[in-house]
Amino acid sequence: MVKKYTRSYAQEMDEQDELKQFRSEFYLKNESIYMDGNSLGLMSKRAENALHNIIDSWKKYGIDGWMEGDHPWYYLSERLGEKMSVLVGGKKDEVIATGSTTVNLHQLVSTFFQPEGKRTKILADALTFPSDIYALKAQLQLKGYDESHLVQVQSEDGNLLNEEHIIEAMTDDIALIVLPSVLYRSGQILDMERLTREAHKRNIKIGFDLCHSIGSIPHDLHKWGVDFAFWCTYKHLNGGPGSVAGLFLHEKHFGVAPGLAGWFSSAKDKQFDMEHTLTPANNAGAFQIGTPHLFSVAPLIGSLDLFHEAGIEKVRRKSLALTDYLMELIKYELDGHGVVICNPENHIQRGGHIYVEHPEAARICKALKMKKVIPDFRTPSGIRLAPVALYNTFEDVYDCVQIFKTIMEDELYKQFENVREVVS
Repeated sequence: MVKKYTRSYAQEMDEQDELKQFRSEFYLKNESIYMDGNSLGLMSKRAENALHNIIDSWKKYGIDGWMEGDHPWYYLSERLGEKMSVLVGGKKDEVIATGSTTVNLHQLVSTFFQPEGKRTKILADALTFPSDIYALKAQLQLKGYDESHLVQVQSEDGNLLNEEHIIEAMTDDIALIVLPSVLYRSGQILDMERLTREAHKRNIKIGFDLCHSIGSIPHDLHKWGVDFAFWCTYKHLNGGPGSVAGLFLHEKHFGVAPGLAGWFSSAKDKQFDMEHTLTPANNAGAFQIGTPHLFSVAPLIGSLDLFHEAGIEKVRRKSLALTDYLMELIKYELDGHGVVICNPENHIQRGGHIYVEHPEAARICKALKMKKVIPDFRTPSGIRLAPVALYNTFEDVYDCVQIFKTIMEDELYKQFENVREVVS
């Protein structure tokens, strides 16, 4: 057997891993191989401690916790925004921790979708996460337009997008573009720099959903000139279920009034003047709406510290090595079992997970879980596997594929129905 396909090779790779010390920072699921960090990242000990710290500050300070303690609540969203800015390539004032993915999308579209003349349409794609489409359709309705004003670029194979087709769709009736940075199903990375440049040539504003890229790949949003971006923090950032999201607003848009104004849209020094005329913050903070959810934002204090210590470039380097190895093993061990790799294989276009298809995908995922491998099923026939750089190992990847092979060879999946679980 080629040495690369042995456990000893995986163990050697783990010994050489420059991020191996971070694995001990996380609570690993007992004796399971967790390959679903692109849906919900595991809890870190630092995230847990940070949450307890905020709870204790409420206990100790009461209302004075807004200005006292290790992490005064009043400025916490801005401070966490500064920490996240490194991960998206933004300036510190361009990023804020606030809201949820879809709330932030509503906020940004309500601000930047300003139909005028023949520019009355929003350009998106047919493979993006459904919530984004729900929000875009709702925003069109609020402005008095029907669904015909939502243009969705189609995929030729159901998994990947052709960027040439996206650019061709940037016609003179498009008022705004909203695209994913990484496709949630196939893991394809879109060339955000190129698409932004092409949009701006046509005087169209463009924003990106970074849910599947933040914490997984580096970005340079400010340099690229991206108008806005938004993301969740519970996947690769390990902020916990429902953790507070984030958004990026390029500084060229500072001073633009938020479409959905609220209490925390205010400039910090004016907020408690209690005036009925809003003075928005002159930074991304203006796009906050309500009081930050302290217990949902607190874990990010700890999880973002881990990213600052590890460095996103090292995270990306290991992520690519893990997914390279995963694909090599799948091709070697699962050959002849009908498992088809459907994600991009080159480094430039591949995000932090791999995506394979099989007609029995739903029941294969159930069999994997029975064998203590935690995958992610995507209807109708997709399996996502995400080895996360901060806590997964090369031996995890090796064992995952060996278990997958046993399931296919022994047809263990046939004991399950080929239907998705309620949450998949």
